[in-house]
Amino acid sequence: MNADEFRDAVEESMDSELERLGSSKLLVALTDADLTAETVLRTVADSERAAIETFEGWADDEGHEGTRAAFAEFREQEREHYERVADLLEGEADADATGGPMHETLRSLEDTSSRLGGLVGRSMVGERTHLQVVSFFVNEGDERRADQFRELRSETAAQGDRALELLEDVCDEDGDWDRARDAAEEVIEAAYNAYAGSLDDLGIDPKPIC
Repeated sequence: MNADEFRDAVEESMDSELERLGSSKLLVALTDADLTAETVLRTVADSERAAIETFEGWADDEGHEGTRAAFAEFREQEREHYERVADLLEGEADADATGGPMHETLRSLEDTSSRLGGLVGRSMVGERTHLQVVSFFVNEGDERRADQFRELRSETAAQGDRALELLEDVCDEDGDWDRARDAAEEVIEAAYNAYAGSLDDLGIDPKPIC
């Protein structure tokens, strides 16, 4: 397997979950239907802070040198992302951030190929989340904030691309690719289950209306 085949396999196996996570219902789920600019920004800030902590832990104990360097770089990039989102808030962002089930799943990953696979899954979810945030601010007539999140979306996608490149370096056999794919799917599944559960609590069907 190579990077392109890996990406295609994950997108195919998780097609329904990714499609629904890319819908306009996503922000409804993430904000508990509190679709105000402040709540959207606080939700994103929480996710960015959680990502800092995830990459911090990974960079501390990662054995593969190139991957460890990438995790440290991503940690600093997520710190910058958090500061950029926090600057858009009138008040302080929350001090504690969990990032929800997706980051709990990411932090449970221990081997290099699984972490990189999980990062690819997180990037797929993040791209869709940022796109919905961009759309939210476009609809609000706030192009300045929309442009900020276009940049964050591009940088999050680049993290996924870097993870795919590293997978080609660290995966020596099919078992490595299998662990990476399992992790990517597990991360997407965690994000989807949180999304669907939140909509269920709000009395909204997470499935698209045909």
